[in-house]
Amino acid sequence: MKLTSQKTLEMLEEIRKQGKSTGWTVEHSICVGNTAGKIAESLGLDVDKAKTLGYIHDIGKGVGEPHNHDINGYKYIKELGYDDEYANICLTHSYLNNDIYCTAGGFPEKIPFRVEFIKNHEYTIYEKIINLCDLMCKQSTLTLEKRLIDLILRKGVHENTIYHIQEAQKLKKEIDEKLGFNVYKLFPNILDN
Repeated sequence: MKLTSQKTLEMLEEIRKQGKSTGWTVEHSICVGNTAGKIAESLGLDVDKAKTLGYIHDIGKGVGEPHNHDINGYKYIKELGYDDEYANICLTHSYLNNDIYCTAGGFPEKIPFRVEFIKNHEYTIYEKIINLCDLMCKQSTLTLEKRLIDLILRKGVHENTIYHIQEAQKLKKEIDEKLGFNVYKLFPNILDN
């Protein structure tokens, strides 16, 4: 079953009304979706699909414990009967380059399903865009560097922090190359600061 950006926004608003956005903001997910939509449009991709995936990526924080929100979101979307790509983004958005250790905030719990899924999943261009946008968005779009500093200040420095930063920079470079220009040019607020 397909999911649309409008339906996803309704789901996020319901979570907000229920007061389940503690420690996570609906605004972050909206920023990720809107930012992804702009990148997708510039690449000639499906804008609504990119927005939908961006809006839904952190849904697990609103439907269960924030710890393991990726698994919570995956299961939630699967239970609702939506297509795999919507559930998959809940898992893939936290891990760069098929490695569960390439994440902000230290090493995640080794859940066998998650380890195998991330290791063997072929990331789509949409998943790569969402990974980048998740790393560029707080409540508004920031440079990757500013957002990574924000993550370090909130989550601390861990053994994998430098690795994660290096892979995040590689991801931005990959998207820049696909665009043919620096992704920041799509966001005047970034250029202004």
